[in-house]
This record gives sequence, structure tokens and C-alpha cells, in this order.
Amino acid sequence: MKPASTVARAPTPALVIDETVLDANIARMADFTARAGLSLRPHVKTHKSIEIARRQLAAGAVGITVATLSEALIFSEAGCTDIFVAYPLWLDETKAEMLGRVLEHSSVLVGVDSLEGAVQIAGTGLGQTGRLTVLIEIDSGHHRSGVLPAEAGVLARAVRDAGLEVTGVFTFPGHSYSPATRQSAAQDEHRALSVAVASLADQGIDAHVVSGGSTPSLEFTEPSVLTEVRPGVYVFGDAQQWELGTIEPGTIALTAIATVVSRSPGHLILDAGSKVLGADRGAYSTGYGRLLDYPDARISALSEHHATVTGVALERGARVRVVPNHSCAAVNLADEYLVASPDGSARWWPVNARGRNR
Repeated sequence: MKPASTVARAPTPALVIDETVLDANIARMADFTARAGLSLRPHVKTHKSIEIARRQLAAGAVGITVATLSEALIFSEAGCTDIFVAYPLWLDETKAEMLGRVLEHSSVLVGVDSLEGAVQIAGTGLGQTGRLTVLIEIDSGHHRSGVLPAEAGVLARAVRDAGLEVTGVFTFPGHSYSPATRQSAAQDEHRALSVAVASLADQGIDAHVVSGGSTPSLEFTEPSVLTEVRPGVYVFGDAQQWELGTIEPGTIALTAIATVVSRSPGHLILDAGSKVLGADRGAYSTGYGRLLDYPDARISALSEHHATVTGVALERGARVRVVPNHSCAAVNLADEYLVASPDGSARWWPVNARGRNR
């Protein structure tokens, strides 16, 4: 465990941030994107923390990315003035009111992948504020949302004709979440964005913003088309990234401290289950999480409040640092972080946007 006495005494389970590693991760990504000539717009759904967003912006990020309008509202009210809502918005009355509140504090980019969605946004009148612009989402191979790259220009023209300002395109190469596809997903992203930018140009629209990038694919990103990237998990790392090969264990900043509460021949039981760690398990994952200090151990099963661990023998009462498979999911289950500082002290930070999922 870390030497901070508060961490050593903290009741388990608890999410712990190693502040030294966190700051190093923020600085490393800022340096990487600056050297590549790319703007950095980190995705704050990973950490949901105003303090961490402020550190990312202070390190040079041009703005932030959010997953929901309720997240956007938390960060806009905290002083983040440049926000991208990176999914196709479908505005009902409640969401339109929320977007209007965000625009009181911040300029906002929104994603669109249909004319119907754009018409709905235009109908609110929010496009006349001068602070709302649109990026067309394209599908670069993940096959979740977005139009085909060659169709981006026609949609962009129609969206502009509906009264909204179109400033570029974006994509999410989510199919990079496999050890075998990290590089090919980055190549797919490059080809798709190139076609989409040309498609906009054919309609007389300049793509000033070309946004992409995920943590697994970023190492292989081709910066010649992109203007910005939106990684999220890089601030913390997690067991998925460890097993994908994007990070080393020493760069993992977020763990859940847990206590061994039971032991049997062949396995241990920890007091941290799916309600702390999350239940994500990718097809390539070797378990439901890892132990940072015991790399051969695996979490072989999860229940709501307990984890089964194999591959290590520890006494009852031992405390371990568990690396969740997916840090974003674990964070969304927590109200606060215990932050271990370089001087050995520790303090609590709130998870400010916890539960802001609409």
C-alpha cells in the first residue's frame, strides 16, 4: 500500500488516486499531443472530477469532452468554457432546457448524425446563441452511431441549411478495444476522417475541427487529418488498458483498496464486488480485475459486494490494491476518491458528476 496513513486506515472498499501518477499521466498526454501537433480535449466521463478537469486544462487541454448534458452542466458551472457533447443529441424539453443552461456558461460543440436530430436542435433556437456549433459524427468502424464517411458532406449541408453552424466531423474508433485491432482501428479512423473531410469540402464546408482518438488507438494515430483527440482513460489507466498493452502497471493511478475477508484453498475473498469495481469484462480480459501488487493474481468471479481472487495467497485482513477492468464504470459507482499525495498525506475529493447519466 501507499505510505499515506489515512489511506492505510481508510475503511474498505474505497477508490484511491495516486496523485503523483495522476499528474504524470496528465503531463505525459499533454506532451504527446503537443508534439503531434494535436489539440487535446480529454473525456471527463472517466473521472467525473472538477479538480482533475482543471488539472487537464492547466496542462494545455483546449476544452473537455462529456458523455451527457448533465455532465456538461456540472463542468460548465465549475468554469469549463469549451465543451463537446460527443454523441448524437436528441433534445426533449428537459434536455433542451439543460443545454440552454450549459450555453449560459460555455461554448458547446454537439454531435449530430441525422437531419432529424439537427432539426430538433435548430427548433429550440439555441443555435442562434452564437455559442452552439455542430460536428457530424461518422462511423469509422465501430458501427455504433454515425453516418458513412462519404455521406458526411450531404448531411452537413442539410444541417447548415436547417440553421446550425457545422464546424467539422468526429468519430470514435471504439473497435480499438482489442489487442489485435488497436493499430488497424487507428488506420480505419484516418481513412474515414479523410473521406469525411473531403465530403464536407465537396459541399463547400471547411472542417475546422476533425476530432477522434481513443486511449487504445492513440499510439497509432495519424495526425495529418486530425485536429484534436479525446482520450479519457489515460488519466487513470485500468486493467483493460493494462491487458491491451497501452500502459504499464506503474502508470495506473486509480485502484480500489480492499480487504481479504475470507480465504479457502485456492482462492481469497475481498470486500469489493461489482458495486465498487463495476462488472465490465472485455472479450480479451483475463478476469474481472487485477491486483496491482500481485500481477499473477486474477479476480475470477464477482458478486455484488465480494470478489473471488485466485493466483495469490494472503492472510485475512490483508489490504490490496485492486485495478478495476474499466475505471469509468468504477468511478460512476463512487461518491468520492481518497487521494494519496506525494508527502504521505491523503484527502478526499468528490466525484462531482457521479450519476449524471442523462
